[in-house]
Amino acid sequence: MIKTDILIIGAGPTGLFTVFEAGLLKLKCHLIDALPQPGGQCSEIYPKKPIYDIPAFPEILAGDLVSNLMKQIEPFQPGFTLGERAQTIEKLEDNTFIVTTNKGTKHHAPIVAIAGGLGSFEPRKPPITNISEFEDKGVEYIIRDPELYRNKKVIIAGGGDSALDWSIFLTDVAQSVALVHRRNEFRGALDSVEKVQELKNAGKIELLTPAEIIGIVGETNVEGVSIKRGAEVFNKECDHFIPLFGLAPKLGPIADWGLEIEKNAIKVDNTLDYQTNIPGIYAIGDVNTYPGKLKLILCGFHEATLMCQSAYQRIFPDKRYVMKYTTVGGVEGFDGSKKEAPKAVVKSID
Repeated sequence: MIKTDILIIGAGPTGLFTVFEAGLLKLKCHLIDALPQPGGQCSEIYPKKPIYDIPAFPEILAGDLVSNLMKQIEPFQPGFTLGERAQTIEKLEDNTFIVTTNKGTKHHAPIVAIAGGLGSFEPRKPPITNISEFEDKGVEYIIRDPELYRNKKVIIAGGGDSALDWSIFLTDVAQSVALVHRRNEFRGALDSVEKVQELKNAGKIELLTPAEIIGIVGETNVEGVSIKRGAEVFNKECDHFIPLFGLAPKLGPIADWGLEIEKNAIKVDNTLDYQTNIPGIYAIGDVNTYPGKLKLILCGFHEATLMCQSAYQRIFPDKRYVMKYTTVGGVEGFDGSKKEAPKAVVKSID
């Protein structure tokens, strides 16, 4: 049995930052995540993509943001249960909780913070009958490491931001890039659409619209795809076929925990402390919903901060916590480390 003060379900940016805010309150955290490494979507889906709205970082790669968060929380020595999904929850008579994973690992805590982003994800797959036979053999639904496509022939399908952005990015990596979309119009940001058009005019991207990929060519690995454009059907050679039609989020087993759910998100108490309808269970980050909700990482950081204050009062109802700025009190880690501003030197005057 793993025991902790706050059990965090989801090790994305919001979950990781919760460790820091809890650590300032001397609260210990343990995180559960179905992915094999911390970072959530930032690590799994777009580690090499830049993020532009993190305060004090005009631009930071998603993977670097995760690395910085891991470094920031290191003094607070969080525990991790990775590669396992939170499956069931049991509320005990003392109002604490036992959360058991799909692999049977049990966790005991007085506070549960659900920071699972949008939940678990499944890629939306094109209706190609034998596509599953080529998964990880030239068919990828998520680009994790762009170097996999170095000097390769790549065909991307899709019409949203992800398809546009990766088509642009891979022009500097792949031998060739073709973008296939069933419409002439794209759903992505205007500057991305314009950039793709520029690269097409420069001969760096082959743009096939309106068109649709209807089959995969190859024996054991992808050797090409079959494309339908109007009445014409033709094959095009490639090493990798990447259908980027988005990911379908699902709450998974958490949806059966008795929480109030609204449109695949967990309802919370309208920004007071992000507590759910079950006292002691909180939901922070993209997984929650309330009037005015914005699904932004920086909003998740704010929600984590207020949640930890509420969690402290729930764990220690007879204690009054007086908040001190880190510029005043510093940061004292559970490992004995301490960061603090230099003390002013007072000299007497004769």
